[in-house]
Amino acid sequence: MTQRFGRVRVVLTVLVAWAVLAGGGVTGGVRAAAADGSLRQVTAVPVAPGVEYEEFQTEVPRGTAHGHLLTVDLDDPRVTVDLLHPGAVGARAPVSELADARAAVGAVNGDFFNISEAQHPGVEPTGASVGPAISSGRRLKGAVPDGQRFGPAMPPGATTEDVLGIGYDHRARLDRLALRGSVWTADGPLPLRGLNQYALPVDGIGAYTELWGPASRVRATCGTDTDRAAPCSAETAEVTVRHGRVAELADRPGAGGVAAGSVVLVGREEGARQLRTLHLGDPVQVSHRLVGQGPVPLHFAVGGFPIVRDARPVDGLDSGSAAVRTAAGVGEDGRMLYLMALDGTPGEPGMTVRELGELMSRLGSRDAVDLDGGGSSTLVSRDPFSRDVTVRNHPSGGAERPVPNAVGVFSFG
Repeated sequence: MTQRFGRVRVVLTVLVAWAVLAGGGVTGGVRAAAADGSLRQVTAVPVAPGVEYEEFQTEVPRGTAHGHLLTVDLDDPRVTVDLLHPGAVGARAPVSELADARAAVGAVNGDFFNISEAQHPGVEPTGASVGPAISSGRRLKGAVPDGQRFGPAMPPGATTEDVLGIGYDHRARLDRLALRGSVWTADGPLPLRGLNQYALPVDGIGAYTELWGPASRVRATCGTDTDRAAPCSAETAEVTVRHGRVAELADRPGAGGVAAGSVVLVGREEGARQLRTLHLGDPVQVSHRLVGQGPVPLHFAVGGFPIVRDARPVDGLDSGSAAVRTAAGVGEDGRMLYLMALDGTPGEPGMTVRELGELMSRLGSRDAVDLDGGGSSTLVSRDPFSRDVTVRNHPSGGAERPVPNAVGVFSFG
């Protein structure tokens, strides 16, 4: 016990020295929560001004869980957070590659995603994420219907529109982003029900832009709003709009990248019937926006369902199934961000979603969301001396799983 405290004292000395050199430090995290004995700090390493990495242990009924935490001080003007992605919504890459490509100092994996299509033979999974996504203020996609999501059961009241976001006020918060849009035709507007989504609502029309990438759009017409495994729709249509005019018509959704200045409209059921009223050369304009509930627009957003509200785990969280988990929490009125991933080595006990909520609350989160877990759970940070990106946790598959997005942390000290 004395030896462990000695190691922590040395680490704290390093942290103080870093804070003096960098002109600031971070607060909260494992060290702040360890006073009650529920968490044990193993390692603490400064990553960059305003960003700290800690490894910790905590007990659950099945054994000792090992976790990894990035504590991010959003009050530090040198620190920013943004969504990392491979350049297309329908694409995936390992978190370390996403972080390295953008020179992020730390990152964790993001949203759940369309990982498999066993129920739809011949249909390719797109790799696209479940919820809304915003990167550097740019709207990437909207949320799929609740019944089309991947991941553990959401608590009552949660939806696929729930996000963790950071506003232009540099404050983190939980929000909900709804898609609002129209397809403007000569006969009037048609409702737009999807934006770069792997699943469209029944009877809906979705827009696919150059941000979607080359992935097939067939998956968008499979399943229903309540059953992801339901058969693909037999009534579909696709319209390519180029420079404001209908340029191509098709009965089935296609694949291949969407050219800049173009948009592909995919419809199912009633949406398909509406698209079939269009003709080559018809004028068409598409408008869309993601509308939040907060007073300040979001500069960054990633999908994830709430597990902590007002510093307490939300009601109805699953307490029966333990797994490797990733979570993100918000503390100190949005000024602190906590990014956490568990180890996935064999023998690790994992956590239930309820236990995850309790952990994030102890770490200082007033609000928190569950992100993708299992083989996706990955936390990386950049070594402040070698500048290499290092995977800090142990992914359960023995190697990083490619994912559609990640929460990236930047420090420009």
